Amino acid sequence: MRRSIARSVPALASRARPSLTPRLAGLSTTTPIQASKPTIRTLHITSRSQQASSAGVKLTSTTTSYPTSHEKIQNPVDTPFFIDNKFVASTTSEFIDLHDPATNNLVTRVPQNTDEELRAAVASAQAAFPGWRATSIVSRQQIMFKFVQLIRENWDRLAASITLEQGKVVSDARGDVHRGLQVAESACGITSQLTGEVLEVAKDMETRNYREPLGVVAAICPFNFPAMIPLWSIPIATVTGNCLILKPSERDPGAAMILAELAKEAGLPDGVLNIVHGSHRAVDFILDAPEIKAISFVGSNKAGEYIYSRGSENGKRVQANLGAKNHAAVLPDCNKNHALNSIVGAAFGAAGQRCMALSTLVMVAESKDWLPELADLAKSLVLNGGFEKDSDLGPVISKHSKERIEGLIASAEEEGATILLDGRGYKPADPKFANGNWVGPTIITGVKPHMKCYTEEIFGPVLIALEVPTLTSAIDLINANEYGNGVAIFTKSGATAQAFQKHIECGQVGINVPIPVPIGVSNFSFTGNKKSIAGGGANTFYGKIGLNFYTQQKTVTSLWKEEDALATKADVSMPVHH
Repeated sequence: MRRSIARSVPALASRARPSLTPRLAGLSTTTPIQASKPTIRTLHITSRSQQASSAGVKLTSTTTSYPTSHEKIQNPVDTPFFIDNKFVASTTSEFIDLHDPATNNLVTRVPQNTDEELRAAVASAQAAFPGWRATSIVSRQQIMFKFVQLIRENWDRLAASITLEQGKVVSDARGDVHRGLQVAESACGITSQLTGEVLEVAKDMETRNYREPLGVVAAICPFNFPAMIPLWSIPIATVTGNCLILKPSERDPGAAMILAELAKEAGLPDGVLNIVHGSHRAVDFILDAPEIKAISFVGSNKAGEYIYSRGSENGKRVQANLGAKNHAAVLPDCNKNHALNSIVGAAFGAAGQRCMALSTLVMVAESKDWLPELADLAKSLVLNGGFEKDSDLGPVISKHSKERIEGLIASAEEEGATILLDGRGYKPADPKFANGNWVGPTIITGVKPHMKCYTEEIFGPVLIALEVPTLTSAIDLINANEYGNGVAIFTKSGATAQAFQKHIECGQVGINVPIPVPIGVSNFSFTGNKKSIAGGGANTFYGKIGLNFYTQQKTVTSLWKEEDALATKADVSMPVHH
């Protein structure tokens, strides 16, 4: 789940902090949750003055009318921003061109919001907070129920936006929406999740514990899950009484804009949710604005470590979900058919652009002999435009991503690995997709831990395989990796699985489950560790424990003496509590 920084990441900001443009040139913090994601230099920024209009700006799609093909849009409309429950055309002169990854046709232009517009969004949220905080929890719950209903009614519309802007096939785009919807559904249980505690600590004295909202909070989202990651933040942040500034990825903001429209229709008051756009300047504004109390980020390690450091220096809560190198240990005793099919789906779905993609196999003992069969399964996948019938996976997000992925495949070959299945140079049969960002499923065998294809997160449809003799050596290899997002083991042995889960150093462990993400279960959240989490910080994006990030505790100790109600004479002695 992660996203984009430019050429290199700056050193940690100094406290004095002069202008950040030189230090963060090229930063696009909405990359995937991994390192080495596409950068702002791959986006074409145009200049054009534009008159703002706060009236009459609407989204081009509706519940019943939205794109269902990759046909070229004849008159692309600029993406607005969202403030005070209105879609507003930006007055900026800088826009980022957004292209359909399957064709590279222009879809829209995304504004780099001006400083004035960014300040207005924060002011709107600040003004809304007192009233929203005072709104009863039951009223907020009712809005969330309506929000969930509207997401369901607009499911296909949201999926279509994701397919057009991000490149996922429609079925996978629907899954993106579904995962986020589960978080919104969980937030509907807020009345039982946000209960306080009370204890009588002495005679006539009790201490109560409350959870209260923080105020104005922010979320910086990645390109690879345009609906799911915004839905990690919008329901939990708002239902707990906060007001949210959301910055979607400049590469595919359409789903977030639809969610804003639905939140308004559900009854969210003006200013409770505002959406801004941009790259590094918008991010720096969020990091420095004193009114913003907490920041949730999903993206690359370089961007996330910078955001965590600078945001923390400014006294903000920051949770940052970063890069990954997810392994699967394949034991010879496993259900071979289940394992191979699971691996292909987890490695190549969404063109490998998932922070929880299964990117690395550890073949234990003779399981290495199954790799040719794995390649045959991967060959059967159909690459095509996301709206096309029977398409299994679509393109990667940008031409720059394609070039970087193909460069890492080439580096593996140069370092002595074997390209068992090569997806470079893939072209769909339909000529309308000739200019798309295509990389076919790729499998690299004979990989060693020092190779670049292993040390760097590829974030594409590339699966690498290492070979070890025993379970112990598999555990040692995986634990030596600096990332700790997710891991899986395929085995029929309960004892083997138990030993693996006990000794493995990873936040999310799957036993015969290739992508072990506990979304939709209200008691659990995303739980990566090691370098997959910035600064060892909080990682409680959703679910019941996600409420901890968006709220602060208050304890109230009160004394109501029984004799004050019943006594006929004042007690002038020193109070002694028993």
